[in-house]
Amino acid sequence: MNQSIHGEGTAPEPEDRVTELIEQQTAISELLRAIANSPHDMQPIFDAILDSATRLCRADICSLRLSEESGLRRVAIRGDPLLVSQALSFPALAENGSHLSQIATSRLPTHIPDFAVVDGDLRDDFWKAVVNAGFRTSLFVPLLKDDEIVGIVTLGRKQVQPFTDRQICLFRDFAAQAAIALESTRRERQYREAQMALAHANRVATMGQFTASIVHEIKQPIATARNNAVAALRFLDRSPPDVAEVREALTCILDDNDRTNDIVDRIESLIKKAPPRKETVDLNAAILDVIALIHGELVNAGVTVATQLAGGLPYIQGDRVQLQQVMLNLIVNAIQSMNAVEDGKRELHISTVSMGPEGVGVAVRDTGQGLRPESLPRLFEPFYTTKPDGMGMGLSICLSIVEAHGGRLWATSCEPRGALFQFTILAD
Repeated sequence: MNQSIHGEGTAPEPEDRVTELIEQQTAISELLRAIANSPHDMQPIFDAILDSATRLCRADICSLRLSEESGLRRVAIRGDPLLVSQALSFPALAENGSHLSQIATSRLPTHIPDFAVVDGDLRDDFWKAVVNAGFRTSLFVPLLKDDEIVGIVTLGRKQVQPFTDRQICLFRDFAAQAAIALESTRRERQYREAQMALAHANRVATMGQFTASIVHEIKQPIATARNNAVAALRFLDRSPPDVAEVREALTCILDDNDRTNDIVDRIESLIKKAPPRKETVDLNAAILDVIALIHGELVNAGVTVATQLAGGLPYIQGDRVQLQQVMLNLIVNAIQSMNAVEDGKRELHISTVSMGPEGVGVAVRDTGQGLRPESLPRLFEPFYTTKPDGMGMGLSICLSIVEAHGGRLWATSCEPRGALFQFTILAD
C-alpha cells in the first residue's frame, strides 16, 4: 500500500483555503457539541466524527475503529447505505497483525488511489472483501494522542477518485483534534463510570446497614393487612354479614398493600444500578422519601426528626437517585454521630430554602458529637474518615454528586454540640 500522498500539487486559492478552514472549524464545533450533548453515550460522538469526515473529504463511506488490546474494533460506520451494508460484513475486529493494524502502526495517512492496481502481494482476503464491497479509492488516517494509537478512520469512494493533498491535510488536522477530544472524553467517561460504580456500592452498603429496620418496615403493613383480612372473614361469617365492616377492612388492606409497594419501590430505586439521568426533581418530595425509607432506623436510634421544607421550592434538573444518596449519607452520618451521645436529646433537623437564581439550599443539622476543627479541611477527601470502621468515601461521593449538579457542599460545627451540613443545587 502506498503511504505517499497523491493528489493535486497546486497551491489552493485563498478563498478556497478560507472555505476549508471554515469547514474544519465547523466539524470541530459539531464534535464538541456532540460531546457536550451526550455525557453518557459515546455513539453520537463517533457519528459526529464520521459525519464530519465524510463531508470534509467528500467520501461515500467512513468508518471508525478504536484501539483495544486485541486489535482495532469497529464502533461506527456512516455513508452510502449500500456500501455500509457491504462493509458491515467485514469482521468487526481487525486483529493485531492485520492490514488495518499495520496501517495504524505506521502512524501515517495511507492513501490507496485505486484498489484494482495495488501490488499483487497485497491482494489477500482483505483486498478481495474491499473490492467486492465496491470500494475503489480509500484513505486510512490513524488517530493519535501523544503518539499512542487511539484508533483509525477509513474513508472510501465508489469511484476511482483519489483524495487530494488538500483533503488529506485538512482531514489529518481534523483527525488530530478529534483524537484528542475522543480520548479525553473516553477517559473522562471511564472515570465517571468508576465513580458511578463506587456510588452504587456505597448506596448498597448503606442500605445493607439498615436491613433489619427495612425488614421491619415491610413486615409491619403485611402483618396489618393479614389482621384486616382475618377481621373481614369474621364479619362475613356474621348473620347477616356485616358488609360495611368488610368494606372498611378491605380498604385498610389496600392501603397496607400500597404502603408496602412504596417501601419496596424506594429501596429498588436507591439500590438499582442505572446510568445517571436528568429529570425534573421535587427536592422536598425526594427528601421525604429518604426519611420514610429509614424511619425504622431513626426510631431505633431514638432520633427525633423535624423538617422545615420551604413551600413553593423551585424544581431542579438532576438525578433523583443521586440526590437522594446525598441525603441518605448525610442522615446516616448524623444517626451514627448521635449514637455516641448518651446524654441529651438526639434531634435531626432538615430544612430546604429557595435561594433565588442560585437555586435551592438544603441543611441537615444534628445534635451529635460534632466535628473536630482539625478534621474540617479534610472532611470531603476520599478515604479520610473519623470513624473506626469507616471507609471515608461517603462524603467524597456526596461532594462529587453535588458539584456535578452545579452546587457546593460544606460543613460547620455547632454549639454546644452537633454538626451542620449544607449543600446547594442549581434550580431548573
